[in-house]
Amino acid sequence: MPVVNMSVERLKKFIPGVKVDKVLDMLPFVALDIEGIDDNNNVIRVEYNPNRPDFSSDYGIARALRGLLEIETGLPKFRIAGKSGAAVKVDPTVKKIRPHIVALVARNSKLDDETIKQLIAMQEDLHNGIGRRRKKASIGIHNLDAIKFPVTYKAVDGDYSFEPLGESSSRSIDQILKESEAGRQYGHILEGSGRHYYPVIIDSDGMTLSFPPIINGNATKVDESCRNLFVEVTATDQKAAEDVLAIIAVTLYDAGFEIRTVAVGAGKRAETPQMKPKVISADIDYINSILGLTLDARQVVKCLKKSRLDARAAGKRIACTVPRYRTDISHPIDIAEEVAIGYGIFNIEPVFPASPTAGQKNSLSTYFEAIRETLTGLGMLESLSFSLTSKEVQYEAFGITTGRDALSVDGSKSIEHEILRDSLIPSLLQSLSRNVHEEYPQRLFEIGKTFRKDDSITESWNVGAVIAHADAGYTEIRSAMQALIRSCFDKDTTTKTSSSPMFMEGRCAEIVIDGAVAGTIGEVTPLALENFKLRVPAAAFEIDLSKLLP
Repeated sequence: MPVVNMSVERLKKFIPGVKVDKVLDMLPFVALDIEGIDDNNNVIRVEYNPNRPDFSSDYGIARALRGLLEIETGLPKFRIAGKSGAAVKVDPTVKKIRPHIVALVARNSKLDDETIKQLIAMQEDLHNGIGRRRKKASIGIHNLDAIKFPVTYKAVDGDYSFEPLGESSSRSIDQILKESEAGRQYGHILEGSGRHYYPVIIDSDGMTLSFPPIINGNATKVDESCRNLFVEVTATDQKAAEDVLAIIAVTLYDAGFEIRTVAVGAGKRAETPQMKPKVISADIDYINSILGLTLDARQVVKCLKKSRLDARAAGKRIACTVPRYRTDISHPIDIAEEVAIGYGIFNIEPVFPASPTAGQKNSLSTYFEAIRETLTGLGMLESLSFSLTSKEVQYEAFGITTGRDALSVDGSKSIEHEILRDSLIPSLLQSLSRNVHEEYPQRLFEIGKTFRKDDSITESWNVGAVIAHADAGYTEIRSAMQALIRSCFDKDTTTKTSSSPMFMEGRCAEIVIDGAVAGTIGEVTPLALENFKLRVPAAAFEIDLSKLLP
């Protein structure tokens, strides 16, 4: 879980007139935990849930606490001061590499050492959270006064040179990727995005601001002398870029900066950031049923305002206005949670359920525990992933044309969660793809649900496993599969040659148990290995447990 360091002195400044002990007592009630207190009680380490990226700085935490303590309620103060006159030109060469960019200008404030530390820490947390370790979005914060506009976002080859942040001489992009710590850590993000071409941001004098998502240029570095900032976010996903920029915008505004928009694009340009709030409607009876309360409209509105939202009642419904930086709120259930926070979790009294009976362990859990123990004993680690996935992961990575029988989410908010999976193997390969820099061999398994649509929609519990290393092959994965079936179900298995788009021709088989086909096994195709950016062979199996469970 990410952690924010908050100095006691800044906390007193942000929340004046309230004793620090009282403020600390309130932290758990906005879903924050105190990890520790350092340096003679001068620095408090606060752990927050990644679903609240606006808590990635002490400004965001203080903003929420001021509402809960009723120092300020309703939508936080925020105003775009107008257009900056600055522009970012987007060259078509970045379209297939890292196509999206948004930006803002922040003027007329002062940066002290602690504020700079907060901005750097927030930047990294946003990189790791919404930015998915910079793959989905990455941030550059620059000294505005060093830049001559318009700037251009374009692609260059590996011979292009500039002076990277913290260096005193120019280095080529190829050198940065091979020799620098940032290049080795994040260079894989640009692999396959465009043959030997990389994104850079350059100003009108040819000065390099940034080589996203790897490193900024040294010429625009930020220090305590800076009074004006230019912030850019490049991304593979437009919404992710806009979400990140909205959080940065409100944070810089709280830090005393005047926020102005930047014109971005080729041809007709859009002004960013877009900070328009959204309105979500929720039924008061629904909110009360979720929370076990009997609040009226006035009370619900008051609770939401304490959570730094705005709201108005119309009959039995509440129209809640959500500020742009609250990227975690998208559904009425989120509104119910904000009511609970504003009401005070500590004010909700626990009650015993009406049922006089006691629960007991689900029989499936016994089998799942046995499966876990067996596969763990075989040297495997359990992977947990969502049932919702993308068409790219589930089908396109294997060269499979998405069938009309794929179970799609109506109105999905993200392409990463657009369909229900019908196999665990793509999810396991995706987990491997996120660990390509870890040591091999890697062995993973997952127990999870899959979904199919035939005459009706069916759900089934499956177990899947994958091994990846230089010598991974059919024999090893088959031994693991047979050991699992013998140990947990006391059955023998046979394999029958088959074919599947997930596995190599001639190295794929059906798993047959008690005369019925229960799953598939084989060596993963080179196409899938390439698309998941795996550098070693992989072999996998998947079994439908409904064929084995009573």
